[in-house]
Amino acid sequence: MENEIRPHAPMVYYHVWDNYPYPKYNKPSYDSTDIIASISKVTYDIVNNVSPEVENHYIPHAVNNDIFKKLPEEEVRKFKEEHLGDNKDRMVFFWNNRNARRKQTGSLLFWFNEFAEEVGPDNVCLLLHTDPRDPHGPDLEYIIRDKNIEDGRVVISRNKVPSEILSLMYNMSDCTINISDAEGFGLGTLESLSCETPIVVNMTGGLQEQVTDGEEWFGIGIEPASKAVIGSQDVPYIYEDRISKEDFKAALHKIYNMSKEEREELGRKGSEHVQKNYNFENFRNEWIKLMDSAHKRHGSWAARKGYKSWEVKEIA
Repeated sequence: MENEIRPHAPMVYYHVWDNYPYPKYNKPSYDSTDIIASISKVTYDIVNNVSPEVENHYIPHAVNNDIFKKLPEEEVRKFKEEHLGDNKDRMVFFWNNRNARRKQTGSLLFWFNEFAEEVGPDNVCLLLHTDPRDPHGPDLEYIIRDKNIEDGRVVISRNKVPSEILSLMYNMSDCTINISDAEGFGLGTLESLSCETPIVVNMTGGLQEQVTDGEEWFGIGIEPASKAVIGSQDVPYIYEDRISKEDFKAALHKIYNMSKEEREELGRKGSEHVQKNYNFENFRNEWIKLMDSAHKRHGSWAARKGYKSWEVKEIA
């Protein structure tokens, strides 16, 4: 597209990249744009190292905290009773993701079941908001039947719901989980923190900057037990971060053994972290400033400047 678009208007590339090593094979794409807006700190570092000459800005995801916020206890209690029924008194671990391979849904079910057996299946519930028959992931309903865990320890929410209902689901949960082996950012856990519900995440991609600001923690971050180098014809190499079963169960036990007040404190700090660093006002202002600056400095069509579709090279 570069030769068709850039002679007439500047190109701004809103970019996310999940992991290291530095993808040198992306350099032609980076160099073909005027400005890159990086969605995570990992992406920002990658672009700076692969194409340091390209203008690069860190503009992360944002959450609408008018919707994703702490809700009144009575409203949340009624919602939990309506949707969990006899399971309403269990500790709820929430998982809001696409049921796809990199999301590690199968591992999540198997490992959570072991954890449930250790603390008592009647005490916990894993609420999965996903399509159990997604062609890119495992058949979750089969796993539940096969493991004989149809006793409420695992509940599937399969229908699409408005954001306001999703906010209630975060609010009625005690913890939100994301153990993807690759995650550019992970909006579900960001929304969870905005609702003051702490998170358990793999320390990969954008999840790292959500669970900690470098000083405070807003849940539990699990360091990968292995970093396999995978690839394809289009992506020659990239790390796939896998956590271990033992580390995952230890994180769940830590959340389970916390007092309600301790979990609430994690969530409260997490919400402050989101409001400070990932709010819609900053997101909107940064994008307006970036696009206005791009137009002013680079122009468009008849006023296009600073771009040449050719270069002169000396041949020895």
